[in-house]
Amino acid sequence: MPRPLQGLRIIELSSFIAAPLGGMTLAQLGADVIRIEPPDGGADRRRWPITSSGHSLYWAGLNKGKRSVAIDQRTAQGRDLIARLITAPATGGGIVLTNAAAPVGLRYEDLVSLRCDLIYVGITGFPDGRTAVDYTVNASVGFAGVTGPEGHPLPVNHVLPAWDVACGLYAATGLLAAERARTMTGDSQRLSISLHDVALATAGNLGFLAEAEVNQVTRPRIGDAVYGTYGHTFETRDGQRIMVVTLTQRQWRDLVRITDTQAEVDVLEQRLGVTFDNAAARYTSRHSLDRLFEPWFAGNTQDIAAKQLSRTAVVWSRVRSFAQVVDDQLGTGSEPILSTIEQPGVGRHLAANGPIAIDGQLPPAVPAPQLGQHTDEVLRELLDLSEQQTRSLRRAGAIPALSA
Repeated sequence: MPRPLQGLRIIELSSFIAAPLGGMTLAQLGADVIRIEPPDGGADRRRWPITSSGHSLYWAGLNKGKRSVAIDQRTAQGRDLIARLITAPATGGGIVLTNAAAPVGLRYEDLVSLRCDLIYVGITGFPDGRTAVDYTVNASVGFAGVTGPEGHPLPVNHVLPAWDVACGLYAATGLLAAERARTMTGDSQRLSISLHDVALATAGNLGFLAEAEVNQVTRPRIGDAVYGTYGHTFETRDGQRIMVVTLTQRQWRDLVRITDTQAEVDVLEQRLGVTFDNAAARYTSRHSLDRLFEPWFAGNTQDIAAKQLSRTAVVWSRVRSFAQVVDDQLGTGSEPILSTIEQPGVGRHLAANGPIAIDGQLPPAVPAPQLGQHTDEVLRELLDLSEQQTRSLRRAGAIPALSA
């Protein structure tokens, strides 16, 4: 399918989440993303979850649709080779996306001297270049103190690496903005983004910091509740769960109607001196409201409750485990975002297509490459190297030997 970034080439020097996710997002939109890593794989090559044969499902998931080139940058020839790939004169290139510490020869200053229209997007933990990961940033900014069940005394780190994900998407957006600027001016562009700044900006944008400063309050832990309005997870008769949220008056009134609790809600409003058409009142009275709605959910199976809720404006969802998501997809194929691929070393499994629909179609999932799979192909295509030259690089240890 035609994709908007066809003709754009990006050299990715990365590991873990943020930069690989940014690169994969661009690849799903049509860019030629060439991931360069050591001959024995980067630091994330064996990161969990792994298969029984030792293949990282995590690595495969974040590198779909890319080309893989194995080069040992510990050698002078290897560093020179990477620099040449980044700065190759072909149009659409001259772009590097990295979260790796750059050695001499691969720093921005080195590369821009070889290509004056270089785009260099660097991801760090902190703005000053210090190392951080999502979990340490999450804790340092304050989110670990407001995550978890109500009354829990200890910090809770969220299992979702939100800042890595957001940082990767910011990096992709920034890279495209830089490429647009380059097409107009021809100038080089250097962008820096840190996990810490992304997390702190988010805390500011969502009002967490202003709440602490202006209102002089500490946000409490509230479990599965929704701050400032009403939301709760209810257990159904068959032991399943459903999450419901009411953001608007219409959603609230539909929940009261479907659960046949109007009389009890009226009594509670009178006793508390509030109106639950007000979202804040629903939030502050959430525990009392939970008890009013629990019998209706407990008296219905998840399927029956879901059927009834689907006829209302209430925001709701079944609570599913990852295993249930897989089982449901294999049984019904109801999730267009998921498709089955044949991943080398892993076998057939569900993988995510690109989430941005292009003319109504989701870009299909493309398996991640094998380590170094495209080394000779890329060297020949971008640098016009002959077989004799690649053999020389192998003898020097700059690129790995061919597999038997």
